Amino acid sequence: MAKSPVDPAQIDVIAPNFKKRLSGVTATVVRLVPLQARDIAIAATCPVDLPDVPQIPLLSLLTLSRRKRVWHARRNVEMIGGLILRHILRKRLALLFTSASQRSHTGLSRWLIARMDRVVATSAKSAGYLQREAQVIHHGIDISSFAPAPDKAALRARLGLPPAGPVIGCYGRIRHQKGTDVFVDTALDLLTDHPTLTAVVMGRATSKDRGFEAELRRKVAAAGAQERVIFAPEVPVWEIADWYAALDLYVAPQRWEGFGLTPLEAMASGVPVVATRVGAFEELIVEGQTGALVPRDDLPAMTRAVGAALADQDALKKRSAQARTHAEQHFDIAAEAAALVAIYREMLA
Repeated sequence: MAKSPVDPAQIDVIAPNFKKRLSGVTATVVRLVPLQARDIAIAATCPVDLPDVPQIPLLSLLTLSRRKRVWHARRNVEMIGGLILRHILRKRLALLFTSASQRSHTGLSRWLIARMDRVVATSAKSAGYLQREAQVIHHGIDISSFAPAPDKAALRARLGLPPAGPVIGCYGRIRHQKGTDVFVDTALDLLTDHPTLTAVVMGRATSKDRGFEAELRRKVAAAGAQERVIFAPEVPVWEIADWYAALDLYVAPQRWEGFGLTPLEAMASGVPVVATRVGAFEELIVEGQTGALVPRDDLPAMTRAVGAALADQDALKKRSAQARTHAEQHFDIAAEAAALVAIYREMLA
């Protein structure tokens, strides 16, 4: 349910999201701002309405009073907006930037970042690309929304999955960058040695990736494996937790990733993870305890790691419990929100 715009005069922190399309920044604002609003006067400002997120109209930025505020940017365009508001419109803004990028920044980005008052990085790897001091604050997830299934067989039956036998999954956008083809090839390679294995691909392919998805489906059909390598329809966000909890093992085969929340959602659901060494995955997964890590784009290594995990069911059950504990202790979104609110208060002081 949408909230009415709040009074800009009462806001201490502004979280801009200048793009209309759904993105990782949009998802971050939607997850964090309502939680942070319990502890500090924060609002987003966006060209579209974000349900359940306190917001101020974009035009209200032009008439902001002279009280001091924090401007929390997450993209170049929002850093530019903060600089214009501060230096041209003379608004009293303390500028904060969060970087999730894991590549060398352009000259423009470096110039903008150098003019921020504080910088946060979502991983140590991201911080390594910044040419200035940054505080690392990992993304978190709502631990209460993802949990192990009390009766996995019953849950699988409800979802239309086989109640017995190992089930592995790979969720998210279906495209080459996400390595969906590596997951499908891994599953096909393992079907003979694991005759009760079921693999679930869930996600959506955009128009430019529909040919990629079609080729994966053709490959599965050619192997006669349509009932064991399942392309499940994408489900609403409020239903995805059940699909994690139904798994025995989650696979994150990405070739590139900015941060990557899916391993956290899996681990919070009590599901160990086999992932590539991209994004922040090396900082999220504890090798040998909550999962395993393999080089990106290495199908033999991925197949060996997934096969080894499935072959030792006792170790898999132990890792399941360790995965849930690890997520609870280190990746609760409440901790991410609190760490950012502490920075806001320092900047406002």
